[in-house]
Amino acid sequence: MEKFSKVKEVIAAIEADAEKFYNGGNAAAGTRVRKAMQDLKGLAQEIRTEVTDKKNAAK
Repeated sequence: MEKFSKVKEVIAAIEADAEKFYNGGNAAAGTRVRKAMQDLKGLAQEIRTEVTDKKNAAK
């Protein structure tokens, strides 16, 4: 559950940058959004692995 909470924190943290990029045309904010999305991708993969391991351990 800790990693899932981290995903929510990252999304909340980049919300302002996403707004600046999409509505303000701020290219630097777009770079920060891309980096954060890459971090989210890694977190998502870790969560997937964790869920699979826990599911398989229950069998």
